[in-house]
Amino acid sequence: MEVCYQLPVLPLDRPVPKHVLGRRGAISITSSSGLFGGPAPRQLSKRRGAVSYDSSDQMVLYIRMIDARLRSQTSYTSEKSERDGWTAQTDTVRSRLELQPGRSARCIHKILHTSCYCGKDTQESHPILDQEYISQAKFMLKKVGSWNFDVFLFDQLSNGNSLVDLTFHLFNEYSLIKLFELDVLKLRHFLVMVQESYHRQNPYHNALHAADVTQAMYCFLQEPQLFESLTSCDILLGLLAAATHDLDHPGVNQSFLLKSSHHLAMLYQNMSVLENHHWKFAVSLLRESCLLSHLSSTDRENLENRLGSLILATDISRHDEYLSEFRAHLNRADLHLNNSQDRHFILQMALKCADICNPCRPWHLSKLWSHKITEEFFRQGDIERRKNLEVSTLCDRNTYTVGKIQIGFISLVEPLFAEWARFSDSPLSRIIISHMTSNKLKWTHPPQENM
Repeated sequence: MEVCYQLPVLPLDRPVPKHVLGRRGAISITSSSGLFGGPAPRQLSKRRGAVSYDSSDQMVLYIRMIDARLRSQTSYTSEKSERDGWTAQTDTVRSRLELQPGRSARCIHKILHTSCYCGKDTQESHPILDQEYISQAKFMLKKVGSWNFDVFLFDQLSNGNSLVDLTFHLFNEYSLIKLFELDVLKLRHFLVMVQESYHRQNPYHNALHAADVTQAMYCFLQEPQLFESLTSCDILLGLLAAATHDLDHPGVNQSFLLKSSHHLAMLYQNMSVLENHHWKFAVSLLRESCLLSHLSSTDRENLENRLGSLILATDISRHDEYLSEFRAHLNRADLHLNNSQDRHFILQMALKCADICNPCRPWHLSKLWSHKITEEFFRQGDIERRKNLEVSTLCDRNTYTVGKIQIGFISLVEPLFAEWARFSDSPLSRIIISHMTSNKLKWTHPPQENM
C-alpha cells in the first residue's frame, strides 16, 4: 500500500521519563537535558505564561513556569517584550473565556491549548516538547485530504484534540471563518464544547469517530463531481454535521433505548431517537456558543433545520430508504447539482458514506475501528444481560466475533458505496471499493497475524 505521508524525524521524538510528564497541564524543561539522558545543550531559559490545574480540576491556576528553549540561529526579540506579549495575549483570551458562566477548567484549558496550533503560524515560543508534536500534527494536516489519513496518530499528536484541530483547520481551508464572519474564539469555544460532549468511555462513538467522519466528509466534499457545485453554505453544513452527528451518544443503540423505556425514546416518540438527540444537542451548542448569533434569525433557523436533515440521514434503520432513493435518482439521471435540493440530498449521502466508511479504510485502520465498534456492541449486550433484557443482535459476545460482524456489515454497506461510485466515478471511489473488497476477504479468510 502506498504511504501517503511520512512524519519528519524530530530531535525530541523519543521516550520521555514519567517524572518529566508528572506535572499536569504543561511540561517544563530545565536548563539541563539530563532528564532525557543526553548531553546538556546550550539553552536560553525564558519565563512564559501557561495554564495548569489544581489536583481536583475545579479551577484554573494561571502560573508562570520556567521553560527551556534551544538557541537557534535566528535573532530573538527582547525577553521582556516577548514574554509580555505572549502573557497579554493569553490573559486577554482567558478573561474573555472566564467572563462566560458555566465554563469548566478543562474547557478553558483546551481552548487555550488548541490556540497554539489551530490558528495562523506565529513566532511565539512554545515548550519544546509541545512544539515538536504540534509541528508533526501540522505536517499531518497538510495531507488531510488523503484517504489513508491516520486519525489515531493525529489524535495522539494533538493531545486528544483531533476533532477540534481538524475541524478548525478545515474551516480555515475553506475560508469559512472569513466568508461567514465567524468569531474565532466563539468557533473554538463551540468546537471544544462539541469535543467534550462526546463520551470518552465509549469505545467507538466518541470524539475520535467524529474526527474520522469529518475527515472522510472532507474527502467526499473534494470530489470533482461535488467540489465545483457546492456553495460555502453547503460546505459549512457538511462539516458541522460531520463533527456533531453523534453528539452525546450514550454508547448503546436505538433498540436498547426503546426496550429500556429510556426518556429519549419517549421524548422523540421512538423515531430516529439518537439522531434527533444529536441534532438538538448540536443546535443547543450552536446557540450557547453564539457562533451564528450575527446571522438573521431566518438564516439561523434555515441552517439549523438543514443541519438536522443531514444528521437524521445517518439513522442506520433508514439505510435502505435512502439507498433506494439514491439508486432511483441515478437510474433516472435526474440529479442536478445546480439545484439546491439535489445538492442537499447528495450531502446527505456523502455524510452517510462518511459515517459508515470504516470498512473502506486501509486494513490497519479498518481493523482498529472494527474492534472498537464490536467492543461497544458487546458492552451493550453485557448491560442488557444484567438488566434481564433480550440481548440485541450483534451484541452477544458469546455468539458473535469481530470477523462475523464485519462481514455482515460490509455486505450491508457495499451497495451504498457502489452507488456512490456510480455517482462519482473517481480515483477515490475506486480506492474505497478496492479497500472494502480486500478487507471483506481478510475477514472471510483471516490470516492469523492480521487478527
